[in-house]
Order: sequence, then C-alpha cells, then structure tokens
Amino acid sequence: MHQPVLIKEVIENLNLEKGIKAIDCTFGQGGHTFAIWEKIKPSGKILAFERDPILYEKGNEKIKEQGLEEKIILKNANFVFLEDIFKNEREFEKPQAILFDLGLSSWHLDESKRGFSFKNCEPLDMRFNPYGEELTAHEIVNKWEEENLAGFFKELGEERFAKRIAEKIVTERKNRTIENTSQLVEIIKTAVPAWYCGKKIHWATRSFQALRILVNQELDNLEKSLPQAIEILDKKGRIAVISYHSLEDRITKHFFKKQAQKQTIKILTKKPIIPSEEEIEKNPRSRSAKLRVVEKI
Repeated sequence: MHQPVLIKEVIENLNLEKGIKAIDCTFGQGGHTFAIWEKIKPSGKILAFERDPILYEKGNEKIKEQGLEEKIILKNANFVFLEDIFKNEREFEKPQAILFDLGLSSWHLDESKRGFSFKNCEPLDMRFNPYGEELTAHEIVNKWEEENLAGFFKELGEERFAKRIAEKIVTERKNRTIENTSQLVEIIKTAVPAWYCGKKIHWATRSFQALRILVNQELDNLEKSLPQAIEILDKKGRIAVISYHSLEDRITKHFFKKQAQKQTIKILTKKPIIPSEEEIEKNPRSRSAKLRVVEKI
C-alpha cells in the first residue's frame, strides 16, 4: 500500500485552512493530495500535476470515485509548466499552499516495469512519461561515451566508482546490448570492489539514481519550477518541498536561502524535518526524506 511520506508534518507546516486553494505538483498515487483536501474541504480547491499518463488515469478514477472532479483538478503535465498551467486555470485563484514531493512513487518501483528498480529484471526505460519523452536509460547505457557516463554517474549519482562502472559498461556493450536492469546490476557489481557490495546501500543504487535523474531531467525541472512557485504563491502562502537525495535538497536549500536574502520569503525550517523512527520502520523508503518549508512575505 502506498504511504505518503511525512504526511503529518506536511499538513501541519502548510498551515492549511478550510476554503484555501492549494497545488500539489506531484500527485503520484494521491496520498498527499487527498490529505490536503480533508483539511481545506468543502470549499477549497486543488490543482494537481501528474507527469506519468498511467498514474494520471488512475488518479482521475480515484477523484471521480469520490465525486471531486470540480474540487481536484488533475493535469497530465510536468510541474516545470506550473506557472503556465496555473494561469490557464482562470477560475483558480492564487494558491496559499504548494507542495513538491520529489520522490519516486511506489508504483513506479513495484509495478511500472520500466526499470526504476534494480530488484526486478525489467527493460532499461526509466521515463516517467514513456509516451512524451524520447531519452531512455537504454540509450544512455548503450550509446553514450565512456567519459559522459562516468561524469553523470559521479555528478548525479555521487558514485565514488563512477569511472570504473562506466569503463565496465563500455567494455560489456561491445559484446552485447545491455537490455535490462539485471544485466546492468551485474555489470556494476563486477566493476566495484567486493566490500562495496556488502554495504547497507545496494551497490547499484547510485548508478540507477543517476540514470533516472538524467532521463527525466529532474534537477533542471526543480530549478525551473521553484521560482514559478514563488511567483504564483499568494502572500502568507507556504511552499513545502520533500527531497530524497542531497542534490535535490541542495538546490532547494540554496534557492530558499537566496530568496530569503531578497526578502521574498521567510524560511520556516532552519533545519529540514526528517521522518520519525516510527515512520521509517513502517515505510523504509521514507528514510532519506527531508522536508523544507517557507512562507511568502
């Protein structure tokens, strides 16, 4: 069952009240969206974004089942288009709350069969929208130059053995096309030291993270979207961002710090809020989550 991360903390820190307008930039399986609705109903309204067309369809079904079509407006769109889509919703007033949950949906890992998880043998795809985006993990792994592979494994995955992994991939693909996640996992395993495979974090985690970020342009989209969120947010409104790795958190932290210096926002979380031990025990995937919240001045 899908468990929205830091749900209690998000609801409390967004300072939600009945009747306000809110935006959920990452609908996913709807956990945060419906929790927000419970706080702002019956006269509130939510504009939500879901990049994945399959999750979008599933989300619309959930919304219709609850008779909330006029209250929760779900868009099959990337949140990088936040400002444009908001402006086109002429009846949607300035939001008092905006949420970014930058994590991967449990559905993507467990059910999508697009290669997000290294635990199953799946095609090397990793696109959030397989119908609207061209670049795949398969293309990167099989066609990119060794130097480029090493560069993004190091930069986006913070992988200490990036050069060795890239070299091994290039060597292996001379003999066969690397088609699936299982092949890639084994290649990575042979490229890194034996002791690295015994660590708590799986040896393929950072490489898979780097591929997913690159395929979906996740960091670029975040950098472009945060200024849009500030722009459309109502005064005294709040933005909450949940990140799951240091690169996302660093972008968010530095952006908020610069905006605070310009006196456009007030930072409400000097240190990020992290999940409790109880939440991590119930949902191990939440362990790396960090929540930052600001208020527009």
